[in-house]
Amino acid sequence: MSQYEEQLEMSVNDMQNVFGENDMFIRKIEKDFDVTVVNRDGGIKIAGTEDGSVKKAVKILRELTKLSERGSAIQEQSVDYAITMHKENVENSLLEIDGDCICHTISGKPIKPKTLGQKKYVDAIREKMIVFGLGPAGTGKTYLAMAMAITAFKNNEVGRIILTRPAIEAGEKLGFLPGDLQSKVDPYLRPLYDALYEIMGAESFSKNMEKGLIEVAPLAYMRGRTLDNAYIILDEAQNTTPAQMKMFLTRIGFGSKVIVTGDSSQKDLAPGAVSGLDIAVRILSKIDDIALCQLTSKDVVRHPLVQKIVQAYENYESKAMRNRSDRTNTRENSRDHKGKRWQKTK
Repeated sequence: MSQYEEQLEMSVNDMQNVFGENDMFIRKIEKDFDVTVVNRDGGIKIAGTEDGSVKKAVKILRELTKLSERGSAIQEQSVDYAITMHKENVENSLLEIDGDCICHTISGKPIKPKTLGQKKYVDAIREKMIVFGLGPAGTGKTYLAMAMAITAFKNNEVGRIILTRPAIEAGEKLGFLPGDLQSKVDPYLRPLYDALYEIMGAESFSKNMEKGLIEVAPLAYMRGRTLDNAYIILDEAQNTTPAQMKMFLTRIGFGSKVIVTGDSSQKDLAPGAVSGLDIAVRILSKIDDIALCQLTSKDVVRHPLVQKIVQAYENYESKAMRNRSDRTNTRENSRDHKGKRWQKTK
């Protein structure tokens, strides 16, 4: 059996970054491409029985090395995504995605898209007036939207930021909450506050909140308003009714940008209720200056286990839908067959 080998130069610092703790990242590449990666005299030797697998492994290692040379910390998610892209022969590289820095958190951490889906989402936000960010939990829909809003606000592209979401319990009845009105709605808006604190800082957020330049409110408070020169984010939009969604989208004034985020697989509406997000996606898809960005389990950037959980649920729901469709077709065929027999006996 033929053995294919390639050499790759890498500094000691980059090697530590690319190999990961206890060579964790290298073991992933070795397993997925059936190659062996060896540190040999300050260089890297990649060997395997298939030339194509060796070349893909080398290409991934080169990309990760260049990311490390830029000063980026190599993360498990980046390695997993690079492996997936090269297995599917996707042309876009991690370098192209990593080069787009939106802003930095208060601690100095850069906020960048980490997947091709996230890169397209960020580009759409820059180019379009209204963007629908659709996809499962952990794909960065809300976080990236917040980063874009805060960046636009700091650059004086808009005069204020308005963040809203429907105040609906996630499958539990919370009853009457204690405290004033702000205390009652804060639990529903906590994820938005968390992102604001991390990106903007608590002190800066509080000052702008007091001035009315940043507003965080339940969706019901949007009725009757016209929102000019603002960056408006509607989060958890799958929990809106069609009437609420129409009300929200018709608030938009001049100089505003709107981002609507939601996951149609996690509705908390009453049984049988129609989601305003589903209706909006259906009827607005062909309007210019409105973008629909569909993120998938491949774009999940939380713990790798979250990506596997999302994929498992997608597979389960897809299988359940096929089974329901098969049962419906079987019943219809059975009725047709009975009808034909009755006609013959008649």
